[in-house]
Amino acid sequence: MSIRDTSAQDIPVASTARGRQWRQRRPWLVGGALGVAGLLLIAWLLSGWAGGSRSFDASRVRIATVTRGDLVRDISADGRVIASNSPTLYAIAGGTVTLHVVAGDVVKQGQALAEIDSPELRSQLAQEQATLASLEAEASRAALDAQLARSNARKLLDQAQIDEVAAQRDLERNQRGFAGGAVPQIDVARAQDNLKKTQIGVSHAREDYILQGQGAGLDTRNKHLLADRQRAVVGELQRQVDALTLRAPFDGQVGQVQVAQRANVAINAPVLSVVDLSKFEVEIKVPESFARDLAIGMPAQLTSGNGEPYPGAVSAVSPEVVNGEVTARLRFADKQPPGLRQNQRLSARIVLDTRRNVMQVERGPFVEQDGGRVAYVMDGNQAVRRRIRTGVSSLNAVELLEGVQPGDRIIVSGSDQFGDAERVRISGQ
Repeated sequence: MSIRDTSAQDIPVASTARGRQWRQRRPWLVGGALGVAGLLLIAWLLSGWAGGSRSFDASRVRIATVTRGDLVRDISADGRVIASNSPTLYAIAGGTVTLHVVAGDVVKQGQALAEIDSPELRSQLAQEQATLASLEAEASRAALDAQLARSNARKLLDQAQIDEVAAQRDLERNQRGFAGGAVPQIDVARAQDNLKKTQIGVSHAREDYILQGQGAGLDTRNKHLLADRQRAVVGELQRQVDALTLRAPFDGQVGQVQVAQRANVAINAPVLSVVDLSKFEVEIKVPESFARDLAIGMPAQLTSGNGEPYPGAVSAVSPEVVNGEVTARLRFADKQPPGLRQNQRLSARIVLDTRRNVMQVERGPFVEQDGGRVAYVMDGNQAVRRRIRTGVSSLNAVELLEGVQPGDRIIVSGSDQFGDAERVRISGQ
């Protein structure tokens, strides 16, 4: 007995030409499909490369949004307190110093702070005082000689006038005698000649009196001028001797003492300084870019350590730039915080001006690049290089005049790594 299988059910099918062609083309179709997919991928990569030749991570840049509002131009800085009136007292002459105060002592105006012993200056003063006494004596002697000269000239004038009167009387007597026939004509002529002689003597005596007075006056005046000159020399030396005692120019506090007790100092050497505690100023450093906008009298605000604000004003601006900064001084307007000390730190804020309703963006290094004429503006995930025009700037913001609109996003920091690329891709936003 045999077991039946499925061979009777199997029907052989002849292969057609179409089936053979499909089996032959299938590998090519698969390869073509893979090729098209590869081309699409390459095209996508090329489009991405064309859209941004370089790609940067968002963490390497800082992006800010353009807004519209009021732009306050101000300067904020930390300053140190300095005494606006802090003179240094110098030695008027060389000598030994005796100190009467130490650093930190509170002093009153006119109080003796130190004394300098200068034997040379005191000896010079004594010599000049002796010379002055001699010249004053000579001036007094000249005045006495002038009086004697005037007296002698006056005596001669008076004698000449008496002789003139006597000659006049003698002439009158001779004229009466001649009229009576008792006196000859020659006696009358002789009397007339004698009268003329006495008249000439009176004239010369009067001129001598005037000249003697003028000469004596000139000599006396010259002697007095010499004495006055010497008196000025003595006065100057006396002032220098008085200045050997260093006195406080105002009520204040002794600052630095720059010499030791009983030390020998040279002329014009600094001895000590005095600080006026009632007048303090705040010194700040201002960036060079803001220095041109500062002006004396510009209002400021000073904040003490406890946070209390005090109004002030700009009192001075240095004319030179040091390390890219300009030194400015601020003065308290009304009152100053109590207990201020030199070199104490205070916060200062100076308001330059306020621009109303302007387009602005956070300030960043892009302002200094290309003179603030170019910025990278975000367009989706790409940063496009665009021409802009900036206006004034403050410490935190910069005014934008052209090239952007409110809501645009600008790369304010990190664009220096883009080079001059017109378009870059920003990834990881």
